[in-house]
Amino acid sequence: MLADNKDLFPLKRICLYDIRSEHQDIVGEYGKILVREYYPELEEFIYTTDETVAFENVDFALMQIRAGMIEMREKDEKIPLKHGCVGQETCGTGGFAYGLRSVPEIIDLIKKIRKQSPEAWILNYSNPAAIVAEATKRVFPDDYRIMNICDMPISIMDQFGKLIGCTRYDFEPRYFGLNHFGWFTHLYDKKTGEDLVPKVKEKLLNGHVFEKGGEDEHLWDKSWIETYNFMSNILRDFPEYLPNTYLKYYLYPNHVVNTSNPEYTRANEVMDGKSKRTYNMMREVIQAGKLKGTKHEIKPGRGVHARYIVELAACIANHKNDIFLIITKNNGTIPNIDPDMMVEVACRVGINGAEPLSMEPIGTFYKGMMENQYAYEKLTVDGLFEQDKQKLLEALVLNRTVVDTDTAKAVLDDLIEANKDYWGKLFQ
Repeated sequence: MLADNKDLFPLKRICLYDIRSEHQDIVGEYGKILVREYYPELEEFIYTTDETVAFENVDFALMQIRAGMIEMREKDEKIPLKHGCVGQETCGTGGFAYGLRSVPEIIDLIKKIRKQSPEAWILNYSNPAAIVAEATKRVFPDDYRIMNICDMPISIMDQFGKLIGCTRYDFEPRYFGLNHFGWFTHLYDKKTGEDLVPKVKEKLLNGHVFEKGGEDEHLWDKSWIETYNFMSNILRDFPEYLPNTYLKYYLYPNHVVNTSNPEYTRANEVMDGKSKRTYNMMREVIQAGKLKGTKHEIKPGRGVHARYIVELAACIANHKNDIFLIITKNNGTIPNIDPDMMVEVACRVGINGAEPLSMEPIGTFYKGMMENQYAYEKLTVDGLFEQDKQKLLEALVLNRTVVDTDTAKAVLDDLIEANKDYWGKLFQ
């Protein structure tokens, strides 16, 4: 994606950093071939496990980590299901466990980057983004060059565009909520100013569905197709705004649990699908010594996940003031909720950071949903920073995917045991 956007976002140096040399060697050698064939203008490409090399004098750090890797994701999803709760990577108790692993690692990484590159823009994709954003807000309260973002609303907008015969570049979104917990209020046609939301609603409510295909292979998996198509159910029950797909887990937890396979979750699907495909592809390219002229030849523009973060970096570098959906401190953007809440809203982005677009007060239903969810996120970070198990229990009881106290206690005990190598002295 950096090679695709080299005219818009020209670079002198790219450095790939990871702590796992066995994975980094594969990605790095693949990257060498890609750069040689698609980005020969690049002056330097390196890959390393040495943070002092990686973080020295960088302008942009594009960051995504998975604390515990896919093996812990599997536990995050299966342990809740054992107790009759939603088993999902970033929502509910799975996201809770993931957050407690992720936050200390992310804070440590940001501190190391800041030590060597104090002016770098740190664009963070790491999940669970809502909990990560709440934590980084507290540790780095005045650092506007840290941006926590998520590509999920962008993926959803790509699907909206397909339904009505355009692309997301043809409209400008208005959106509010928390990460993985929000609603589209408007989609303004950039040429005419028309709000396209009614057209999308009409398609969804009249049987039009999302189908397998498109440029992002991870959206071809059965679970993703089902997730997108469930959006019409949410819209029928709550017709005011277009929902984020993740609201399914909070509004229909019984349905999610009853249709889940506790022995084979999304983590297993990724292990058997996307992960295997990706690493097999890279090994084949390394063995062939080339990409061009092979079945793995790069198709321009592929991959919304990578494209979104590169577009954001380019917008900052070029001071374009385009609209992006950013997780930011509320500060009155939504006037009738907590000003400290980390909300996900439409922002104009440029060299001075993200400038949220003000909204009207939101309705009681949405206010109640957001305040409850934010209380869960806040208590999760409180419990981590204060090493307070009671606050972690309170957080889980507030989460809509749990609610029951006895269930929350049982799940928490199982998660503590499963995460003893990651949560360290938290419960000593």
